[in-house]
Amino acid sequence: MTIEILLLIAGLVLVLIGAEALVDGASGLARRWGMSEFVIGLTIVALGTSAPEMVVSFVSAVEKNSDLAVGNIIGSNVFNTALILGLSAIIAPVAITRGNLRRDIPVNIAITVLLIFCGLKHTLFGIGQDGLSRVEGAVFVGLFIWYMVSSFLHDKENIVGEAELVSEVAGEKPKRASLFRCLLFLAAGLAALVFGGQLFVDHAQVVARMAGLSDKFIAITVLALGTSLPELATSCVAAAKGRGQLALGNILGSNTSNILLILGGSALINPLQMSRIGLYDYTAIFVCALSLVVFAFTGHKNRLDRFEGVILVLIQVCYFVLLFMTK
Repeated sequence: MTIEILLLIAGLVLVLIGAEALVDGASGLARRWGMSEFVIGLTIVALGTSAPEMVVSFVSAVEKNSDLAVGNIIGSNVFNTALILGLSAIIAPVAITRGNLRRDIPVNIAITVLLIFCGLKHTLFGIGQDGLSRVEGAVFVGLFIWYMVSSFLHDKENIVGEAELVSEVAGEKPKRASLFRCLLFLAAGLAALVFGGQLFVDHAQVVARMAGLSDKFIAITVLALGTSLPELATSCVAAAKGRGQLALGNILGSNTSNILLILGGSALINPLQMSRIGLYDYTAIFVCALSLVVFAFTGHKNRLDRFEGVILVLIQVCYFVLLFMTK
């Protein structure tokens, strides 16, 4: 048990070191390429931090373990929006641009509703099966490609929005780092995040299985938390460094890639059954997406403040308590 604890701590340390390097490399890359930090977070950073979820879900799909593949994604998205974005907002208010309001946040709730529809379509409407077929998986992957391309094409709106945010905040102008340094920090940060997160997940699963917990419970709690460590560390470090748009892009990009790319890709490997995912799981992921919409459009000066951050964290706590009560 002592060795297990030491390895868990080693994994967490690696994740924190990787997050620091990743945030510096990503923000530097955005400045050099003339792109917004939001889109860098939405694409490169989000895909990198979602690598653990991708590995777990794809392997689970190959093994025809739908509970792990789907539960991992639902749990991760709840963690992303409630716990991680909530903690980021508590650390420092997360500003939201007009582009986020018009496109990115509505897309986040739209794909969440799409996932819930696929998971409950037979129960509610008597059509198909409760899950994702290969055809639906292909549609999900296609939507992911469309959204990524669209984000790059509309990045000018985010650049303008971020420029307005910078003009409102007094502070020193960040120096422009070399391309080699940016890429080195990006690669090293992603590697440390993925390896450290996997180290944590491997040993956390051993302890959970020894405790006799079910696959779905492990997926939505232990596994989802472990695979979300890269997003957690990256977003919190970004918020602490005043890179709120990078943190927001990482969260929304991770949510999008989790549902469209990872679940879609998993369904292409093997159709996914979602009949064992509980109504409270769907409710949790929907409440998180809806809360982000409500806070984004009603919050003070289009930003997530510490008050909204506390509410999001409380949603995560309530969901966790419910899971333990029904495990």
